[in-house]
Amino acid sequence: MRRALTLALLAALLTGPALAQQQRPATCSRDLFQNEAGFRRQQTRLAAVASADQATQCRAYREHVGYLQKARSVFAACQSGAERERNVAEMDTELVNYRALVANRCGGR
Repeated sequence: MRRALTLALLAALLTGPALAQQQRPATCSRDLFQNEAGFRRQQTRLAAVASADQATQCRAYREHVGYLQKARSVFAACQSGAERERNVAEMDTELVNYRALVANRCGGR
């Protein structure tokens, strides 16, 4: 009984890290490239609506929230280690900020 338990624990220890490392999608290179291009597009869009009417700004802010959610998902799925942690945390912070902006300036709509 003890031997079986020891073998089961050893197997769990050996396979645990392998199970913890998720398989990355085959599209990660493309997805990360598109994230970067999307970030530049978003910067341009946000700058373009800086002096626009509130409805136009709110539409751009909502679209930016959607972009941030997608970008976060790509970073979470395609990166690892400190780079992943940094980028996911940055997206989380930006999501909080833009959601608050939408809630405060756009009536949460």
